[in-house]
Amino acid sequence: MKKVLFFVLAFCALGFACGPGKRVVSQTTPAEVKKEVAVVTEEEVPAKKPEPVIEEKVEEKKEETKVLVDFDPAKDEIIEEVIEEGPVEAFNHNIWDNLLQKHVSDAGNVDYQGFRRDKVMLNVYLKELAENLPQDSWTREDKLAYWINVYNAYTVKLILDNYPVKSIKDIKNPWDIRFFKLGKKWYNLNEVEHQILRKMNEPRIHFAIVCASISCPKLENHAFTASKLEEQLTKATRGFLADHNRNVITEKNLKLSKIFRWFAKDFKQNGSLVSFLNDYVDIEIAKNARISYNDYDWNLNE
Repeated sequence: MKKVLFFVLAFCALGFACGPGKRVVSQTTPAEVKKEVAVVTEEEVPAKKPEPVIEEKVEEKKEETKVLVDFDPAKDEIIEEVIEEGPVEAFNHNIWDNLLQKHVSDAGNVDYQGFRRDKVMLNVYLKELAENLPQDSWTREDKLAYWINVYNAYTVKLILDNYPVKSIKDIKNPWDIRFFKLGKKWYNLNEVEHQILRKMNEPRIHFAIVCASISCPKLENHAFTASKLEEQLTKATRGFLADHNRNVITEKNLKLSKIFRWFAKDFKQNGSLVSFLNDYVDIEIAKNARISYNDYDWNLNE
């Protein structure tokens, strides 16, 4: 009996284990889900080239300066005139330039009575010369212009101080009188010419400085200035040589001013006298040209 019962129980257990059962379907998700990240990159835009800056050309304006230019005796006052500044120069010779234009003709004749009427302005200019001697910083041209104008302005003053005279030689020792003071030193005309100007190795100064006489080079009716000095010296030299009252020049014969005899050394610095002359005349002078000298007229250049 026990065996039968054991058999039945075993059969049931086996049937239960092998019987159909329910099938459970479950949806599963991955433990980790990879997320795709779309990375959007902006396309690089080339930098815009800056537009060229167009600079507007502005014409430079020269500064204006008031300059003493004249004296009005009726109002007893000095007249100032506004003028445009030219090239920068160490010394302003405008007063002297104005006086020369008023009282010296194109031919070099000097109106000394006119200068006497303008003596106030002449003295203003002479005072400026006395208070502004050349400095080491000045150019050679500035120094030359200064001393040439000093010589000519003080020669005019010497004549005015002794006017009326028929000749500068009527004045006792005219070139040796120490009658003007520049800075702390007294000068005479000989010192300016021989100790200063001639030592600057510019032979053409002999056609720029004027001894108030007819046979001298003519007094130019413009002041000498540093910016125009080369042009002015060349013009003065050519003009003096072309003046038949002072020089007669042909290819083979030279009848010259005595200036060329008195200062022969100055004109031979770079060669012969003839080679110097050939630089400033329109003909070719022969090397063996015959040279003679004119008499010198010391009458006043008025």
